Amino acid sequence: MEGSKILITGANGQLGRALAKIYPKAIKADSAELDITSPEALRNFDWSSVEIIINASAYTDVDGAETPEGEKLAWAVNDRAVGNLVDIANRNNLLLIHIATDYDFDGTKNGSYKEDDPVNPLSKYAKSKSEGSKKASQAAKKYIIRTAWVIGDGKNFVRTMLDLGKRGVAPTVVADQIGRPTFTTELAKGIKFLIDNKPPYGIYNITNEGDPVSWADLTREIFKQAGYDLKVINTATKEYFASKPGVAPRPLNSVLDLAKIEATGFTPRDWREDLREYIKKEISR
Repeated sequence: MEGSKILITGANGQLGRALAKIYPKAIKADSAELDITSPEALRNFDWSSVEIIINASAYTDVDGAETPEGEKLAWAVNDRAVGNLVDIANRNNLLLIHIATDYDFDGTKNGSYKEDDPVNPLSKYAKSKSEGSKKASQAAKKYIIRTAWVIGDGKNFVRTMLDLGKRGVAPTVVADQIGRPTFTTELAKGIKFLIDNKPPYGIYNITNEGDPVSWADLTREIFKQAGYDLKVINTATKEYFASKPGVAPRPLNSVLDLAKIEATGFTPRDWREDLREYIKKEISR
């Protein structure tokens, strides 16, 4: 696919930046350049050279969405804007690629979540994303990519832990939330694979491969690879957030089943390999 025929929304986000490296000729837009919450702005946009929309836009402040103002923004960006893009995609016969989240699920399943497992979003952020994904499913041509624990060029968990380690801080980290990190480099590769290979439309889980891990054990791996000899203290989610009012509920199990995407021929890298490369780059800055 010629990159110049791709529109990337949310181009300044972590995934948007990774996609821009793969598709340097793509049309890149952030909210200032194209307000996807505005049907009028989308109608006035020149779609004549676009064949694919990759919607990497999202309101991702999970706790912020619990506030009245944050909730309003979450529904505008995560839900209504998706409906606007679906309308444009269907009117112009475009392929829509939309990013969904592990927060679709309540995290109570014993085992990894498959694409067709029933959703049960817990938080206001999660509900806005889940409804947006329902709208995305109404596009005639669509790939809905469900992912989790995203790490890329921007504010993220690995950078936060590296900063604590650099300052000699021994953190207390939740040990009962389990998942796999998803590096945006790998997520972008998965998106490119779908575009290039054209498997059946629908929902695909994409995270890095490898053994599921808790946030606490991920922190230990980060410190190990970065050379920080610091103790990581385990805590439970309920205890960690007990003194933090206004915090959104989190799914304890965010492990996504990768069998469907791997059956298409795309096998994501082990998260430890990408973590190693990511930490090397961060430390060398």
